[in-house]
Amino acid sequence: MTEFSPRYLKDYQAPDYKISNVNLTIQLDDTKTIVTNVMDVTKASEHQRALVLDGEHMQLKSVMVNDTKLDRSQYQLSDSTLSIANLPEQFILTITTEINPVANTALEGLYKSADVYCTQCEAEGFRRITYFLDRPDVMAIYTTKIIADKTSFPFLLANGNKIEQGELANNLHFVTWHDPFPKPCYLFALVAGDFELLTDTFTTKSGREVNLELFVDKGNLSRSEHAMASLKKSMLWDEQQFNLEYDLDIYMIVAVDFFNMGAMENKGLNVFNSKFVLADDLSATDDDFFNVEAVIAHEYFHNWTGNRVTCRDWFQLSLKEGLTVFRDQQFSADMHSSAVTRIKNVKIVRAQQFAEDAGPMAHPIRPEKVMEMNNFYTLTVYEKGSEVIRMMHTILGDDAFKAGIELYFERHDGQAVTCDDFVAAMSDASNTCLSQFKYWYSQSGTPVLIVSDDYHEETNTYQLTIEQSHPQTHDKQEKQNLHIPVNFELISNDENDNQQGLLHCKQQKQTWTFENVSSKPVPALLGNFSAPVKLNYHYDDQALNTLMVNAADEFNRWDAGQKLFAGYIKQLINNPELELPLQVASALEQVLLSNADNAFKAEQLVLPSFDEMAAAIDEVNSGALVRAISILKRFIAQQLQSHFLHTYQSLCTSEFAKDGQAIGNRALKNVCLDYLALLDSANELALNQFKQANNMTDQLAAIKVAAVNDLRCFEDVMVEFARQWQGNTLVMDKWFTINALHNNENVVQRIIGLLEHPEFSIDNPNRARALIGAFAFYNSKYFHHQDGSGYEFLFAQLVKLNTINPQVASRLITPLIQFKSFDKTQQKLMKAELEKLSRLDNLSRDLIEKLDAALQ
Repeated sequence: MTEFSPRYLKDYQAPDYKISNVNLTIQLDDTKTIVTNVMDVTKASEHQRALVLDGEHMQLKSVMVNDTKLDRSQYQLSDSTLSIANLPEQFILTITTEINPVANTALEGLYKSADVYCTQCEAEGFRRITYFLDRPDVMAIYTTKIIADKTSFPFLLANGNKIEQGELANNLHFVTWHDPFPKPCYLFALVAGDFELLTDTFTTKSGREVNLELFVDKGNLSRSEHAMASLKKSMLWDEQQFNLEYDLDIYMIVAVDFFNMGAMENKGLNVFNSKFVLADDLSATDDDFFNVEAVIAHEYFHNWTGNRVTCRDWFQLSLKEGLTVFRDQQFSADMHSSAVTRIKNVKIVRAQQFAEDAGPMAHPIRPEKVMEMNNFYTLTVYEKGSEVIRMMHTILGDDAFKAGIELYFERHDGQAVTCDDFVAAMSDASNTCLSQFKYWYSQSGTPVLIVSDDYHEETNTYQLTIEQSHPQTHDKQEKQNLHIPVNFELISNDENDNQQGLLHCKQQKQTWTFENVSSKPVPALLGNFSAPVKLNYHYDDQALNTLMVNAADEFNRWDAGQKLFAGYIKQLINNPELELPLQVASALEQVLLSNADNAFKAEQLVLPSFDEMAAAIDEVNSGALVRAISILKRFIAQQLQSHFLHTYQSLCTSEFAKDGQAIGNRALKNVCLDYLALLDSANELALNQFKQANNMTDQLAAIKVAAVNDLRCFEDVMVEFARQWQGNTLVMDKWFTINALHNNENVVQRIIGLLEHPEFSIDNPNRARALIGAFAFYNSKYFHHQDGSGYEFLFAQLVKLNTINPQVASRLITPLIQFKSFDKTQQKLMKAELEKLSRLDNLSRDLIEKLDAALQ
């Protein structure tokens, strides 16, 4: 493998040069785009060091210092840098480069998405556009002039406010944009294309009118209205909750089909993956509507938590991402069921982030070492980073937390700062010492809380003891005790004895004593998932039933059910003939008959997933785990068949609505269908729902149960679904995903055949994730099949993606590099594919870093 050098947080040094102004002129062409970059440059201090600029995958045309053009002997050029020595204290540097957007399949820098030019510069894509100090602590004011054919590209967009436009010879036109706020180059954006435009306005709390513009491909205008409504909700919420007002005259969103990420918060010009913009009643599911709203909010909230205050270096990525994920989760909780929203957040942490902590790429939310920055856009940085912010909010309280946010902006607006700066603002505003809490930023791994208790009848006292344990992680980091907030409830026979509050777990082992407790209570711990930890406490079935019914915290009620199910799944792994007690089903019967809202009921009825269980088991036998989950699910379906059928039928309606009650009704109805699909009437139920569905949520639920249960109707409904939706890119992504989930021994051959489908393109990240990623991540039975065919299939696709789009390859390799979680037989098969991959020539840095970590 090619050798690449890692970078370390400890080696950070401020830049030798500052760039205050950037004037770009970009003349667009498919294969020969010309970029002229005029920069005002100043030495940061007195020194004689050369200016070393980053640059990749482009052709240097000329270099000028002030008015003097440099000859080749006056600068040094490598594959990744341009170095210029003997420079004055202050100067104007002009660099002209030529780039090829069509050839840029990595989708970093400037590239062509179908007929649209667009950019993606985070983390290090700007160096593919021009030579620059491509680092987030170099902040400049940008003026961008774009030139292109006016017929093919009537819209020319960049950051900031439009200041000039006009026509040129040869059917060309130009538009000039000016962004008055200093920003790092990763927030630079350019888009050129022919779109349909949805416009609106938003009046800020200070009375300024902001123009809102949403650009979509022609024919998609009607599918953009939900995104616009979501943007206006986000703007209002941020003013009401954090007193943060938008600062430019215009806010633009552009939807493109080819995009590596979900979206990008470029200042004033957000570029979005179209799947997080386009949604209408016929083609989008309830989850799609939710996700569009959440991602729109996330990128808008970045305007302050990421743009106005940005990160000093990429090791501080969670400074902006963890904080902004927390903000978008709070927004979603306010817009929808707070309990269901929280449960969905926690499922991601437990199923995927915990696995990341236990795998070869384990790292703190502020990594210490990076080889390829794209590899650290991880669930740890985002989701665990959000949990760390949430813990701070829990410890400080809402008022003190918001005071900390206010102080943070007062101190650092317009700056590139660190996670330490954020914690300092929180600490100072609340007069709270957070020195121990800061270990969460630098320590990897998932802590385990080992809990024991004791009730003293003679004194009516109850003692609760919590011990912190920090399992070793792949990075072999020395572990410190953390400040862990533990929300608790004590549920007693006498409701008057119930207690609740917050425990601050700071020592390796601590004991709390509760007085005037008339009988031994059942402890409900980590209410609302108050810390991203695993809990080790022995609950018997009776205690879990008590929590499911009586816990005040809805998360604890849901979590008790998950613990109950997980306990029996673990037993079934080793003893598939285990006779399951009826009380397992009766607990769910109580759920179905309860007065809880249907969205929450739906979550309570869903069993822990394969990934959630795998994260809680040492040396997973995938076949045994899949079988155990299936046995428990079938047992529940058989025991509660009449209840499921009655509930299902009562929720079938010919009317469609999008309010919270209707969404909850569909969620519960389709969970009931998921259970009923295991029984004799499965085929007819699924087929009838598919035929009668008046919305995508119900239609997709029907074909999914047909796929995962290999029902007779599967092929017919898939053919009909494709006929109905062919040409609709986002819906066909769903069709490819359902194919990948097919519970049939021929699924790998099926997917290989679909690689040649006219609507499949491995160059499109969404399509690659929909088919290849869905199989590797979610078809656990056949991806982990004992013949190794699933691993061999993924290897073959990673070879292709390594040269086409290394970022996508790096994300799709994740299920393979976590091989040490599985039993020895599967480990051997998975490791063999990784070793084959490691021997390939010209491996990308993205894959090399992960392979090195996995195969050490």
